[in-house]
Amino acid sequence: MKNITPFPQAAHSVSPDVVVLNCPLQLVFDPAPLQLLFDEKEMHVAEEVVCRMLEDIALRLDMMQRGLAARDFSKIDKPAKRVAIVAKQLGLVEVAVTADHVRTCLTQADGVAIEATMARLERGFDVAISEIWNFRDL
Repeated sequence: MKNITPFPQAAHSVSPDVVVLNCPLQLVFDPAPLQLLFDEKEMHVAEEVVCRMLEDIALRLDMMQRGLAARDFSKIDKPAKRVAIVAKQLGLVEVAVTADHVRTCLTQADGVAIEATMARLERGFDVAISEIWNFRDL
């Protein structure tokens, strides 16, 4: 399956004091887990499973955001780990990798990197939801 959701182009004129973190121009999405789920289950059952898993990720992202807002980084690690696990099960490779990157930033105690990586995680999840439903419609 070809990914159809484009990401915006990276900024080209940047101060030499700024490090630009380039994200891929396409969401990394592995359709195999979803294909297997939809092949093994009836359509409505598979959709319910996917919805529950996406809701689980959304709830964990909310927990992570609350921890970030309170500057309580200890409340971010466990939900980030769960996001990575569930995202891998859905084939949302970019979301899973980014959740692991959040955990790396936590171990480094780098607040700026945590905030930037959390923003990347949320953008990736927003795009991933579209990719999943686009996949289902094919």
